[in-house]
Amino acid sequence: MIKSCFSESILKRLFSCGVIACVTIENPLHAVPAARALLAGGIDIIELTLRTPKSIESLHRITTEVPEILTGVGTILTPQQVEESIAAGGHFGVAPGISERVVKTAQDKGFPFAPGIATPSELEHGLELGCREMKFFPAEPSGGVSFMKSIYAPYAHLGVQFLPLGGINIRNMSDYFQEKATLAVGGSWLVTPDLLRTENWSAITVSARAASALVKEIRHDTV
Repeated sequence: MIKSCFSESILKRLFSCGVIACVTIENPLHAVPAARALLAGGIDIIELTLRTPKSIESLHRITTEVPEILTGVGTILTPQQVEESIAAGGHFGVAPGISERVVKTAQDKGFPFAPGIATPSELEHGLELGCREMKFFPAEPSGGVSFMKSIYAPYAHLGVQFLPLGGINIRNMSDYFQEKATLAVGGSWLVTPDLLRTENWSAITVSARAASALVKEIRHDTV
């Protein structure tokens, strides 16, 4: 079995929460209210994507003002972004694909990191780099649960676990929790651009509460 680069405490939180709120923030003033709205609904893990000019500022605001949130950093594409994520207080990182330079920088810095995979060959590349947890992306367009289950089977004995993201929502997320391969799912439906634009924090809390309740229902024996 391959050793995880994630601490046991982070792995337990990922499994317990079950849902990682994938968030892309244009306005840093929205970062803290969105994080607090998720917390109020029972979701205490986010993936803040590095897709906007103010992403690192938003990340720093959350890690500083809402320390209860386990803050993952998404769309890490360069070694420099690994270093910026660490400096801003990020707890772990993920990416849509695999970059050896990014993975090795994260490992050298002791930064838990899950590269993105969508095929068995990419999965083996991740394993060769010493990664045990990987982002299955884009999950639904790549074949969904059935495909994830198929590519997981030959590597299950190595302890591989997935963070599926892409096309997952409140209606299909339960399908992923039926598989041992799933550590936690990622979802962008919890914090949409429209909800951020209109500052509809209560709607974010309602969505988070529904997702959290479903996770507890499915994983009631272990949560």
